[in-house]
Amino acid sequence: MYDDRTNSLWHQMTGEPVVGPLARSGIRLRVLPVVVIPWKEWREAHPDTTVADIQTGYRRDYRPGRPYGAYFASPDTMFPVSPRSAELMTKAVVLAVRVDGASKIYPLEALAREPVVNDRVGAMDVVVVARAGSRVARAYGRDGHRFEVGAAPNELIETKGDRWRIEEERLVNVTTGEALPRVGAHLVYWFGWHAFYPDAELYHPRR
Repeated sequence: MYDDRTNSLWHQMTGEPVVGPLARSGIRLRVLPVVVIPWKEWREAHPDTTVADIQTGYRRDYRPGRPYGAYFASPDTMFPVSPRSAELMTKAVVLAVRVDGASKIYPLEALAREPVVNDRVGAMDVVVVARAGSRVARAYGRDGHRFEVGAAPNELIETKGDRWRIEEERLVNVTTGEALPRVGAHLVYWFGWHAFYPDAELYHPRR
C-alpha cells in the first residue's frame, strides 16, 4: 500500500511503513473489517453504497479479471517466497485473525464444511462465520457465547436459543439488543501470511 501524503510504502500484512520517511517509526495501522462479497448481494443490503470509478486516471486496467486474473488462476507465485509450509496448498485462501499479537488461520476450505466456528485467538473468544461456496467470511468477538448456524443466511442461533443477527460491524441479539463487535481479519493466500507469521496457529475442523 502507498500513501501520497508522506510517500511511504506500507506493508499489507503487518500494517507497518517499510519504505519512505515513516519507515521504522513504530507506527502500525489498525486492521479494519472487510468482506469479499458479490456486488449484487452487497447492493441489496446497502443500497446507499458509493463505488470507486474504475477509470482512475492511471494507465491500469481494472475491468473484471484484470489486472491479476491470470495470477489468481495460477497455482504459482510471481516471486520467491520464504519460509514456505506444505500444510496447505501454496495459494489456499484463508481468513487470518490476529488479536494482540496472536494469530490464527482459518482455511476457507475448512469453513465450507464448518461455517460457524466457536474458537479462541490469543486471549479473545471469537466466532468465525462463513458461507460455503464463496469467500464471505467474518470474525466477531463472542464473549463466552456459543453459536450455531441459523435458519437464515444473516442469522446465528446461540446454544441457549437466542437469535442473533449478523451485521457488518457486529452481531446483535434480536431480543435483548446485546451487541458483539466485529474483529478485523485478513483474507489472504496461505503462503503470504505464513511467510510473515510462521508461528500462526492453523485451525483444523472437527472430525
